[in-house]
Amino acid sequence: MNHANLSTVHCEPQKGRQALDSEKCRHWLEELDGWTLGPDGKAISKTFSFADFRHTLGFINAVGFMANREDHHPDLEAGYGHCTLRWSTHDVDGLSMNDFICAARVDAMLR
Repeated sequence: MNHANLSTVHCEPQKGRQALDSEKCRHWLEELDGWTLGPDGKAISKTFSFADFRHTLGFINAVGFMANREDHHPDLEAGYGHCTLRWSTHDVDGLSMNDFICAARVDAMLR
């Protein structure tokens, strides 16, 4: 699987699974544009910039719609003209494929 189809697959339940190891996280991170691994290695994040709050809110609503469909939700922080998304998987206490899938879907939305 590569970036082109990472954004086309769907999230799967993670209960009972293990977090991705650091090597796999680095591999999948290379498939994304501008996402960074958190200092604890348990989340990926990216900050997006917009012209104003209206566009920021539109972005948040689009991400929310996608997140609900995938049943995988990010932490987010937003203000005038910016929004930071942080993906992690609570069920594995770290990163799962779901985080990379959703990050790729967000990037695809903005293309």
